[in-house]
Amino acid sequence: MSAPTGIRPAPASTAEPDDAGLVVAPARHPLRWLVAALALVLVAQFVHGLATNPGWDWATFARYFTAQSVLSALVVTIELTVWGTVLGFGLGVLLAVGRLSRNPVLQVISWVYIWAFRSIPLIVQLLFWFNIAYLYRTLSLGVPFGPSFFEFEVTGVISGFTAAVIGLALHQAAYSAEIIRAGIISVDHGQIEAAQALGIPRRRQFFKIVLPQAMRSILPNAANEVISLFKGTSIVSTMAIAELFYQVQVVFGRNGRVVPLLMVATVWYIVLTTALSIVQYYVERHYARGSSRVLPLTPWQKTVAKFREIRDSGIAAPRGATR
Repeated sequence: MSAPTGIRPAPASTAEPDDAGLVVAPARHPLRWLVAALALVLVAQFVHGLATNPGWDWATFARYFTAQSVLSALVVTIELTVWGTVLGFGLGVLLAVGRLSRNPVLQVISWVYIWAFRSIPLIVQLLFWFNIAYLYRTLSLGVPFGPSFFEFEVTGVISGFTAAVIGLALHQAAYSAEIIRAGIISVDHGQIEAAQALGIPRRRQFFKIVLPQAMRSILPNAANEVISLFKGTSIVSTMAIAELFYQVQVVFGRNGRVVPLLMVATVWYIVLTTALSIVQYYVERHYARGSSRVLPLTPWQKTVAKFREIRDSGIAAPRGATR
């Protein structure tokens, strides 16, 4: 009697037969291995080019990667990102609340703000705030349409750095408002109705029921916006602010080593973007506690589990031995 299609007797040297004396023949994927081999060859060629092509000039890269001027510019980039994120998302929360409000005036104002700042390119906004002194030489605080109590010069208050922070924050607020609004309205309204039926206060409803669920929708898009803002700070180089990309331009403008200096900026952007991605992973994992009973293992936990599996398999009892 012959074996069914797809099933063949197990070779004595490679596998043990089961109770029926048969094993399932493993599937073969020659094309998959061919594609994998080609991909590895391409990767190896790319790495070989990085190591052997003198145009990369890794000596210049190493000299300037930790140079004081580059590190100082990196701090400015981080400061722009932090201020733009904090102020942008802070204003974005207010705009999202305005759009979700039952007050028609707040709805219209929030919608117009989001529409306007998403329509105007970021570089135009930055240059506008950088040249705000052409429109308003002085600003004053006081009674609207009445006497002023305090007056100051715009050029003495709004510096280039301040103008960049204002432009980045106002631009970011328009996008973060829509991200926050989308996260809030993604929560099932039936849960809010159930909380109201139980008499739970509105503040507790928001922080204990709505916000934890909304954060699972908000976080991935919010993290993307923060990373985009971090890379987008390079656009303030048009305002002669000494952030990372501007400082790199200054250096290769002096020595002519364009490629290694661009790699300095590129690697720093990759390093900090990777750090932000790691933070995003753990924050998302924190808010995933309410959606799954067992949280997925972290990369470190997976590594430890794999190590223990290999260690335990090495000291396992030999086949046929009794315990």
